[in-house]
Amino acid sequence: MEYIRGDEDEKADDALTANKKISWSKLLTFRQTWAFALGKFLTDPVWWFYLFWLPDFLEKQYHLSKTEIALPLALAYILSTIGSVFGGWLPMQFVKLGWPIFKSRKTAMLIFALCAVPVLSAQYIGGINMWLAVCVIGFAMAAHQAWSANIFTTVSDMFPKSTTASVTGIGGMFGALGGILIAKSAGKLFDYYSKNEVVIDSITKVSKNVKIVDPKGYMIMFLICGSLYVVAWLVMHFLVPKLKKIEF
Repeated sequence: MEYIRGDEDEKADDALTANKKISWSKLLTFRQTWAFALGKFLTDPVWWFYLFWLPDFLEKQYHLSKTEIALPLALAYILSTIGSVFGGWLPMQFVKLGWPIFKSRKTAMLIFALCAVPVLSAQYIGGINMWLAVCVIGFAMAAHQAWSANIFTTVSDMFPKSTTASVTGIGGMFGALGGILIAKSAGKLFDYYSKNEVVIDSITKVSKNVKIVDPKGYMIMFLICGSLYVVAWLVMHFLVPKLKKIEF
């Protein structure tokens, strides 16, 4: 009942601000905006790294052909889908225990941030077996999707509905900037650690020159990817330690 009444109060607040256009410059004066924007800036690039560089990782590290890459990629994406669903389920379980919604959300996000940490070992366990690397990377991708499902809803927790689109847009812009930065950085890093080797194609049996990335390159990137979620959670918690909804 309290939750329903809270929604009614929110509608009343939105009615007061519906005719007011809140500028980005005004929104950027709030710590809540920066909490969301920096959270996106730090974590969105990790997802883009997985999307763009995971096929290259499998090809360069395990000499897989384009057709052989399909199955491990499918497994990683299936795991990420499961994480997306679980990301919405877990905080609601905390709410059912009587926790405040913001505490439930932040606790779930901390758990998901910690779930991304094991990807630090992807390079090491990948030396034992490729599928172990795929599973730990897929688990990290699932953690990202679970994190993403919650970071978006923090906007509606902190802002009136009339401004959620603008704040989400600001966060999306910061996430895109982070994606550009990590793509540029990863490319330069891999070029620095790369070398040319002659390998034999597993299907055609034809030898060819391919660029091999030294394990140190991906090791550094997995270290970054596994750490950024915890950093993002700490930044968001420092900026908004307790729920304080913006009122205009």
